[in-house]
Amino acid sequence: MQIILLSGGSGKRLWPLSNDVRSKQFIKFFKGEDGEHESMVQRMYKGIKRVVPDAEITVATGRSQASSIINQLGENVEICVEPARRDTFPAIALAAAYLKYEKDVDEEEPVVVCPVDPYVEDDYFEAIRRIGEAVRENGANITLMGIRPTYPSEKYGYIVPGANGTVEAFKEKPDLEGAKELLSKGALWNGGVFGFKLGYMLNKSREFIDYTDFKDIKAQYDSLTKISIDYAVVEKEKNIKVISFDGDWMDVGTWKTLTAVMDENSVGNVHFDDTCEGTHIINELDVPILAMGLKNIVVAASADGVIVADKDQSSYMKPYVDKIEGPIMYAEKSWGSYRVLDIEDAGMTVKVTLMPGHSMNYHSHERRDEIWTVIEGEGVAIVDGKRREVTLGDTIFLPRGCKHTIQATTLLKVMEVQVGTDIDVKDKIKHTL
Repeated sequence: MQIILLSGGSGKRLWPLSNDVRSKQFIKFFKGEDGEHESMVQRMYKGIKRVVPDAEITVATGRSQASSIINQLGENVEICVEPARRDTFPAIALAAAYLKYEKDVDEEEPVVVCPVDPYVEDDYFEAIRRIGEAVRENGANITLMGIRPTYPSEKYGYIVPGANGTVEAFKEKPDLEGAKELLSKGALWNGGVFGFKLGYMLNKSREFIDYTDFKDIKAQYDSLTKISIDYAVVEKEKNIKVISFDGDWMDVGTWKTLTAVMDENSVGNVHFDDTCEGTHIINELDVPILAMGLKNIVVAASADGVIVADKDQSSYMKPYVDKIEGPIMYAEKSWGSYRVLDIEDAGMTVKVTLMPGHSMNYHSHERRDEIWTVIEGEGVAIVDGKRREVTLGDTIFLPRGCKHTIQATTLLKVMEVQVGTDIDVKDKIKHTL
């Protein structure tokens, strides 16, 4: 069985921890079995590997998230990178072509598609296995997972089941009264999980896209029409069935829903007095947060900002956050991460962390000089082809135009001071080492 994990989206519903390059699925809220905090994508990936060990997983994601995927799941993870955002149908069509032409998967192989970001337990992963088995056995072109609702929600689409596991109808997000009526009919939430045989999706994709192989569809990807898999395929399919999932499932898209499933009330350097109630604090800064007398409050602090909000009111933050402008202050890369510490008119200070055995791209800048100071670990700096071992306290001056990179022998932390009057993330030219 093949599993395609859809990792897309960006946004600020969990601002200041989420932003245009750091989606909610990469924020480490949950405590794993080893006691370390893990993200939604790590939790989902590990759960599938644990419960469905024979499944092969491919993550379908955009360019902006590929580095974070590698950072959190490791270099051996299979990734199908979208050249641009074109909604779920082109993403799944591209991933199907990747399985066929890059991984040589048989067209009769069951494929299950699911999002990376619901909060679920092991019974959900067992249900994914059942979807894959049903694809082999039930004769339907598509098999859906329908989530048994716990309340009449206006946020989700609904699947109305018919006799013998068939699908009678699909309903878009209803109003409250419509949701109550759908529940009375036994309708299920559409959780975005469905299975099919690989050949089926390849044939469906060719109804919309004229392509010969994976490289061909990728080359024309920027010009493809944006359309969801639901509109393009699922809701038009007549030979379709649904399997009900009755376990715990939650879309943790707001601070209120996220804090409802967190294992602990705080992450990071946080201190409560004994009068706080129902309060959660996530602190990514290197300074302590002290909370006193707070009731039903969420506090989140990162390099991008701080939110202090009533949990119920936090769901209405978007129009206010949209007015907040500024550069991305933290990002994960395939080689490690960086955090912006200070910005001036003619300079920027950045803390760079590289994982052992990793290095930045070999690159140069046209409009800025850089000064690197090693503050932890050991590595090798390469400047215009010349190699130099570096360790704690070493400083390197990198004038604009020079080609440079640094390779981490151990965990390596570097303070990078950028000097120039037009500092921009786009001022980067990659070279071959």
